[in-house]
Amino acid sequence: MSKSTIQLNDHLYEYLLNVSLREHEVLKKLRDETLNLSGSQMQISPDQGQFMAFMVRAISAKNILEIGTYTGYSALVCALAMNNGRLITLDCDSVMTQVAEKYWKLAKVDHMIELMLDSAMDSLNHLCSIEDNLESFDMIFIDADKKNYHAYYELCLRLLSKDGIILFDNVLWSGDVADPHNKEANTIAIRELNQSLHTDQRVNITMIPVGDGITMVQKR
Repeated sequence: MSKSTIQLNDHLYEYLLNVSLREHEVLKKLRDETLNLSGSQMQISPDQGQFMAFMVRAISAKNILEIGTYTGYSALVCALAMNNGRLITLDCDSVMTQVAEKYWKLAKVDHMIELMLDSAMDSLNHLCSIEDNLESFDMIFIDADKKNYHAYYELCLRLLSKDGIILFDNVLWSGDVADPHNKEANTIAIRELNQSLHTDQRVNITMIPVGDGITMVQKR
């Protein structure tokens, strides 16, 4: 019986992708274009995308909220997994999201995706001000500025349906969260979030080492 999670070197990770990844051709094209753009490290890995798509199907999500769009890979992978439904994605970068919109249209899911271009906090407060949005989202993905993760979380709990799930990206932060000597602001923010979620009795919680680490919480 294994006592720890296996470490993935490049060779083993390539094997993992070869025997499990089923990536839509438009997702592959989007991923390839993003590699040449600034901030390409912000794009989720393809295996993480497939995991998210699996979750969308597993819970039959029809109403999804995303905080942090970038070039739209995670929004696209979720929209493709829904077949029909609504996905709202929040960002403030009008340049990178143009790339996203191009590929959403290419994949013919653009009619399902609504992009809100504003600060995430303003957009979340706006969504919370509409009664029909409260407790209406089946799944929420948080992958934006780390210092506001906890504030986003509190607002998202108002929008999350009963038994709905929230996914937080980058919760292992390249391992820096486990280094007590690392006092960088984003590292501290994620470390404090992790500690807070661990003791939050409003939700069920699990953390998994996919990509840069994902924490999933389910509203009780």
